[in-house]
Amino acid sequence: MEHSDIEADDYNDSAETLRITVPKELAGGRLDAVLAKLLPDYSRSRLARWIDDGAVLLEGKTATPKTKLWGGEAVTVEVAPDPQESAFQPEPVEFPVVYEDESIVVIDKPAGLVVHPAAGNWSGTLLNGLLHRYPALAGVPRAGIVHRLDKDTSGLMVVARTLKAQTELVRQLQARSVKRHYLAIAQGVLAGDGTVDAPIGRDPRNRLKMAVVPGGKPAITHYSVLERFARHTLVECRLETGRTHQIRVHMDHLGHALAADPVYRGKQYAISAALAEALTRFNRQALHAARLALVHPESGQTMEWTSPLPADMATLLQQLREEKP
Repeated sequence: MEHSDIEADDYNDSAETLRITVPKELAGGRLDAVLAKLLPDYSRSRLARWIDDGAVLLEGKTATPKTKLWGGEAVTVEVAPDPQESAFQPEPVEFPVVYEDESIVVIDKPAGLVVHPAAGNWSGTLLNGLLHRYPALAGVPRAGIVHRLDKDTSGLMVVARTLKAQTELVRQLQARSVKRHYLAIAQGVLAGDGTVDAPIGRDPRNRLKMAVVPGGKPAITHYSVLERFARHTLVECRLETGRTHQIRVHMDHLGHALAADPVYRGKQYAISAALAEALTRFNRQALHAARLALVHPESGQTMEWTSPLPADMATLLQQLREEKP
């Protein structure tokens, strides 16, 4: 086969522009298939994504993956790094550490900090900060992360600093021996303590949400009433399992979604204008990982940490105490 003419221009520090002349012998092929042959270093899915994003121009115009070529056309491809490939990079992301030794780190995660890179958050995550603060974590899968908190959930989580510690902590999580206690403000007034034993899976009506669904993964949440207000309840939730959004989904399933939760809104209760404004200012689900207990992976000693309520949640509680029935 006659070689195509491919030229590379430096575009910027993170991208370059390739200029290609399509060989005549590839006439009749689709744009995505032709590019796959000419640019074998890139996957078909990435090439198709570049075409869809307008990073590939055919004779100076955008095209579709299925556009048929006749040979001789000029194609330009803006080659940018795949965010997934650059996600696991050290970045100076700040996070509070409440305990650390050679085996583990216990973090008091602030609300708003994403734990792990994913679509929409490929940088600026806790994982990036861990790699910056502890460079050796580059040799541990997921930089030692063994469990996660939602972006807008605050509180305690443990990270392994060695592969041995990570393996042991994962074993403890699977054995349900890690104790994770959360403080949550639920909508409505709960009658008493209880347990939700209901499987969780992807919501079939909204793929961005989780839900209690038949055939979902087993999920168990214990809850205890700590304080009742006019139309809300402060509860302690204890996890046996660690499913995505577990407490938020289970409390919503009970009819008592968490206060200010932007995703699981649940039943709406009549509240005062002042409280409605306070909840709007709060602007996240009222959930805080307040207590963490586990067996140290090296010493075998049982260790426990607690985290006080963050200021925003403490302020919301004070507002609830002032709310009249």
